[in-house]
Amino acid sequence: MVYKYYKIDGDKITLLKRKCLRCNSLMADHYDRYACGKCGYTAFKTKEEKTKAKTKAKTKAKTKAKTKAKTKAKKAKKE
Repeated sequence: MVYKYYKIDGDKITLLKRKCLRCNSLMADHYDRYACGKCGYTAFKTKEEKTKAKTKAKTKAKTKAKTKAKTKAKKAKKE
C-alpha cells in the first residue's frame, strides 16, 4: 500500500501525495480539491491541476477497459 504514496527512483524517494498545512498528514486527492480527513482542511485545485486529473482519469479508464477485454478474450478461449 505504501507504493501508492511514494515514488522511488534509485536512491531518491519522493512523496506523491500532498501534505496538510495544518496537521502535516497526507491529504486525499479529489477531482477538484485536496482534503484532509484528520482536521478537515481543504485546498482547491487550479484549472491546470483539474485538467491534468481529467486526462489521467481518462487514460486510466481506457487502460482498465483494455485489460478487462483481454481477460474476457482469454476466458472465452479456455472455454
